[in-house]
Amino acid sequence: MELEGLKEAMLEELASRVAQVLGPGDVVVLSGEVGTGKSTFVRAAARSLGVTDRVTSPTYQLARGYEGLKDGRPVTVNHMDLYRLEGIEARDVLELEDYLEPDAVTFIEWADPALGIIENPSVVHIYHETPTTRRISLRGPAAERLTRC
Repeated sequence: MELEGLKEAMLEELASRVAQVLGPGDVVVLSGEVGTGKSTFVRAAARSLGVTDRVTSPTYQLARGYEGLKDGRPVTVNHMDLYRLEGIEARDVLELEDYLEPDAVTFIEWADPALGIIENPSVVHIYHETPTTRRISLRGPAAERLTRC
């Protein structure tokens, strides 16, 4: 699925729509240059998943967990940022599996170091189109579920 000309509000709306088709065990990988809106996407998706806490980028902490709701049931929403892990050895990434909980929805920015251990992720790639608009490429389970809605 490819979308063009998305302003920030439209990016947030897309994130909300994606969040509605996610369930426990789903992983969403976000990629794009610095400042494209990866954390904005995660914040909007987390709000749609019932997270009321302030969602901030975990760049210097690796991961943050939040409590949300999905279909009236509690769900953990994990937000990871692996930017600082670029270039680490594959064997070191294996500890990241601890964060990929089967009962959580997990969003991972800069996920390249962990791609080998993530099974069937949804992939959101955000591109700068203009200073105020973005182009989005969405593929994987979330894209498939959105097209069925």
